[in-house]
Amino acid sequence: MAHLPSRRLLPLNALKAFEAAGRHLNFTAAAEELSVTLSAISHQIRQLEELLGVPLFRRTRKGLVLSTEGQLILPDVQEGFDHLASALSKLEARRGEGTLTVSMLSTFAMRWFIPRLPRFQESYPDIEVRITTSIKPADLEHEGIDCAIRHGDGNWPGLKATRLFSESLVPVAHPKFARLIREPADLASHKLLHSQNRRDDWRIWLSAVGENGIDPNIGPMFETRSYAIQAAVQGMGVAVMDPELVAEEVAGGRLVKLFDTTLPLTNAYWFVCLEHMADAPRIKAMREWLIEDVSTKKAKKKGEAA
Repeated sequence: MAHLPSRRLLPLNALKAFEAAGRHLNFTAAAEELSVTLSAISHQIRQLEELLGVPLFRRTRKGLVLSTEGQLILPDVQEGFDHLASALSKLEARRGEGTLTVSMLSTFAMRWFIPRLPRFQESYPDIEVRITTSIKPADLEHEGIDCAIRHGDGNWPGLKATRLFSESLVPVAHPKFARLIREPADLASHKLLHSQNRRDDWRIWLSAVGENGIDPNIGPMFETRSYAIQAAVQGMGVAVMDPELVAEEVAGGRLVKLFDTTLPLTNAYWFVCLEHMADAPRIKAMREWLIEDVSTKKAKKKGEAA
């Protein structure tokens, strides 16, 4: 290798380009991630190769691959950037304030998180909350996201997961259907409403109540659960949802729970963050506030049921 620069003169932009391209094995994807042009990525990597005196990538019939030298240094480069990100995060965490970026599913954000957000802001006016939504789990290590609310079993390596509440399912529909649907078999006469990322919910619910005479796959399909809920409000059919996501519609009489019991599911909603960031003041504040909010609501429900 050629003579390497001192730490003061390390080519950080070129190293960032190499790390992104090495992770994606695609210059175009690296350019999109770093918000630069494809030619800029190529130029930065070419500069780094000239500085090091070795090729870092090879092009094959199957696509771009790392050279032997590229494979050798990529893990250390990635670890170096992880350490830099961690150091900056710790510095920001010491201030106890600033921006808190939270990732979650769009339906959950609209129907559960955002209605609670004003109360959190009243308690923590110095924390600016930014919400990002995606159907894919956010990469907290590399995407600049502080924490997330995820749906699943709570097992995500490298993340501290705190359970918020368990998920359950119950059919809901416009009030005009309430007198027509007295038992699960009556659903055969109505359209079942579905969402793309929760295609199995009706199958799970119908199977649990022993109703095998209804095809769980027929009926209109919507992109999100929010759209399916709105369709139910408009009287287009019956949706099966977690009661937490339709609480406002049920309380306002726009939807009715068709049966008294709900079906508990094994998965739950969890507040997650990187393990080494769990005690950052703004992340800790959000986690503890959500836990308190959920606990208060549970206690209130028990009191109303008593």
